[in-house]
Amino acid sequence: MKAIVIHAAKDLRVEEWDMQEPGPGQALVELNTGGICGSDLHYYNHGGFGAVRLKEPMILGHEVSGTVKALGEGTAGLEIGDLVAVSPSRPCGHCRYCQLGLQNQCENMRFYGSAMPFPHIQGAFRQHLTVDATQCVNANGLTTGEAAMAEPLSVCLHATRRAGELLGRRVLVTGSGPIGVLCVLAARAAGATEIVVTDLSDQALAMAERVGADRVINTAQNRDALVSYSSGKGYFDVLYECSGAASALAGAIPALRPRAVVVQLGLGGDMTLPVQAMTVKEIDLRGSFRFHEEFGTAVRLMQNGAIDVKPLITHTIGFQEAKEAFDLASDRSRAMKVQLNFAG
Repeated sequence: MKAIVIHAAKDLRVEEWDMQEPGPGQALVELNTGGICGSDLHYYNHGGFGAVRLKEPMILGHEVSGTVKALGEGTAGLEIGDLVAVSPSRPCGHCRYCQLGLQNQCENMRFYGSAMPFPHIQGAFRQHLTVDATQCVNANGLTTGEAAMAEPLSVCLHATRRAGELLGRRVLVTGSGPIGVLCVLAARAAGATEIVVTDLSDQALAMAERVGADRVINTAQNRDALVSYSSGKGYFDVLYECSGAASALAGAIPALRPRAVVVQLGLGGDMTLPVQAMTVKEIDLRGSFRFHEEFGTAVRLMQNGAIDVKPLITHTIGFQEAKEAFDLASDRSRAMKVQLNFAG
């Protein structure tokens, strides 16, 4: 079969790769669609991110959907022909964090397309993927593109759980990439009454507005736009920080009310935090990393129409044109979410 393999920064190849038959409790999934994520782009453009570096060739990809083609012995809950969203998260189930119900913090996590451990965890951008049946969520009724959006939506649903009560809350989102826009959808579904989004790109902000943000602000053009929200010790109850930029977080703190919650999703490297201002306002800083049980919830929310991710999918390109697709996905002025078509 063919797979999309990164060897080094800008060295992306479509190569032959061995296919594995499903064993007991496993399913063979013929890939339909794969979404290019920000972490994929870090490997493509920079050979890694932070201290994480490519040390060997690695198949990329972790936002995927496909059709069940074969089932191993003892596999329950799936039928051949089912459309499934495939969770890339494979916690061990045995370590102390898994036993505490914190599977996203698993000490032995196997997450598709990750160079954090060595040997690297090979990714899901391949024509056929053998998976544990427990990774598959029936996505019948969705398009293959929607089903592949279950993974990034799960990230935002987990962040929303970390944020706490959102019913009636005022929400600020810094960063209007795919995660920021999905956070708008997740926060609205959770009951937020006002959502404001900031970014440096008009194109990205237009997508946030399209999916229901009440106001969008280009902070490159209007650096003082949040000042009006700073009177009376602040305005917003919750901040989703999706940019990973220290300036975005620091600029948002004055606009947060006392005891507001900051949910940090963006992973742009270490930040210098305005600790004194956060301390005086008694602001909670909460990290949000990956997801687990939210994956099935993401699929169901799309299936029942509570969340519509289709507007985010701006381009679908054949997987054989992977380099062109990655270049397009790297250009925020042209693309929001670029997906690869493996079925053609």
